[in-house]
Amino acid sequence: MPKERYIGIMSGTSLDGVDVVLCEIDAKECILVSALEYPMPLELRSDILTMIEDKNSLEQIGQIDHRLGLLFTQAVDALLMRENIDAKSIKAIGLHGQTVWHDPEGEYPFSLQLGDPNILTAKTSIPVAADFRRKDIALGGQGAPFAPAFHEFLFGGLEASVSIVNIGGMANITVLDNKLIGYDTGCGNVLMDMWIAEHQGISYDKNGEWARMGSVDYVLLDAMMSDEYFEQPYPKSTGREKFNKAWLMGYLSGKTHNPEDVQRTLLELTAMSISNEVLHFNRDVALLCGGGAKNSFLVERIKALMPNVEVAIAQHADMIEAMTFAWLAYKRVHKEVVDLKDVTGASDNAVLGGLYE
Repeated sequence: MPKERYIGIMSGTSLDGVDVVLCEIDAKECILVSALEYPMPLELRSDILTMIEDKNSLEQIGQIDHRLGLLFTQAVDALLMRENIDAKSIKAIGLHGQTVWHDPEGEYPFSLQLGDPNILTAKTSIPVAADFRRKDIALGGQGAPFAPAFHEFLFGGLEASVSIVNIGGMANITVLDNKLIGYDTGCGNVLMDMWIAEHQGISYDKNGEWARMGSVDYVLLDAMMSDEYFEQPYPKSTGREKFNKAWLMGYLSGKTHNPEDVQRTLLELTAMSISNEVLHFNRDVALLCGGGAKNSFLVERIKALMPNVEVAIAQHADMIEAMTFAWLAYKRVHKEVVDLKDVTGASDNAVLGGLYE
């Protein structure tokens, strides 16, 4: 059977942009053909963050859902135009959507992603697979992380004992073993991005340059590392509803800190919470992916905290999440179950997502 073409769209917790990929996929391979980073308008980013922090009105939720649908459409159009690709050659688009709240363990568990897939399919005339997380939650799972299933598909043939760490707004780990293991290790870039935006007016700390100027506050680091999330057994997942400004300020309250020392300590928190989980599974190799893999100082600290583990950057590291959703679209179109129950704790594997045509 020849490979089919799918587009994957990922807008992560960091809200730093929209990743769009074109992949050729069959039962054995997912090949990245082209990729595009499409900017997130600053006003939309600000409105999303305000909505998350203030839990605003239904009207604002609906408007942002529509605005994101338009943004995702623009991102797809930009990729198709740049590569001179006929939309009719695309089998389907896999849309993650923008997570605004994730609460799989509440009285009424849910995970909410915005970005109306109806707008995307209406304007591109390409079928869209979306809303992947809620079926897993309906089956008692966490609805996250989903990357481990794709990591197994992509890296399962490697001979070395491997863990894959995705560092986005949150960070998650995949352990390739007899039984697939995967879960969120905690915060990735989200707190560092929030802190530098507030104090430097920029969206992220490129290569950890500002963090390098500070010193680790070990009292603060120990206090944050004592958070119950880091001790909680897997399956588990998290998001901005946990690791946010209010969470950080709870540890900073009543004390004076140099801003660069806080940034340095937040980077160490991410590095330590990741390395602790990798070391727990005694893997020979840790492959890093996600936007955090571009932060050279963060990678340096992860390597230093586990000197006996070979740490490498995965090929196409910052596009693997978007590739995941292209692959999930392939699975949905072919009505194939996704093997995730061991990761998320769901009662069964299932065909995930809805198909909008």
